Amino acid sequence: MSRIRPSRFVHVVYRTRRFDEMIAWYQAVFDCKVQYQNPALAFLTYDDEHHRVALINMAAVGPPASEGDRRGLIGVDHVAYTYDSVDDLIENYAQLKDKGILPYWCIHHGVTMSMYYADPDGNQMELQVDALTSVDEANAFMHGPGFAANPIGVEYDPEEILAKMRSGTPGSAFLRRQADLPVSPIRGAITA
Repeated sequence: MSRIRPSRFVHVVYRTRRFDEMIAWYQAVFDCKVQYQNPALAFLTYDDEHHRVALINMAAVGPPASEGDRRGLIGVDHVAYTYDSVDDLIENYAQLKDKGILPYWCIHHGVTMSMYYADPDGNQMELQVDALTSVDEANAFMHGPGFAANPIGVEYDPEEILAKMRSGTPGSAFLRRQADLPVSPIRGAITA
């Protein structure tokens, strides 16, 4: 079977202790609009994608900073690549699993169904599929009560989805986030 590749690069997430300054900078430099913001997170876009830049306010979610522990806490959290379908995302999971490469976090954000991986240096990347069928639908979700209740997402088991798909359930059956709770704890380097 040939390798499955993402169809495009979609966003970057930064950890910051200059949350308001970073929002203002991306608004000024890229003419971004804020899609969603709470004290810990901001999602910004400059085009029809639901977000191109996300910011994590480490002052709200992380430990207090000192000069000695800033390295690794501030900067790029992850970059994201999207696939054309749930089928591609899950089959890619199976192919990578066969190579001994496993995600550290599988989560349905509502706007995306995502798997997070870390490369050998610990750089984090999100492999995802858009969960909603249009830009307008994604934007409406980000402004709706489900996203406000849980902007992080709900974890899922890729093995369960893989088994169901191989038994005949279409991948599209897993696109919609079925529940807004429980809110997943954030996984990855930001909690290390």
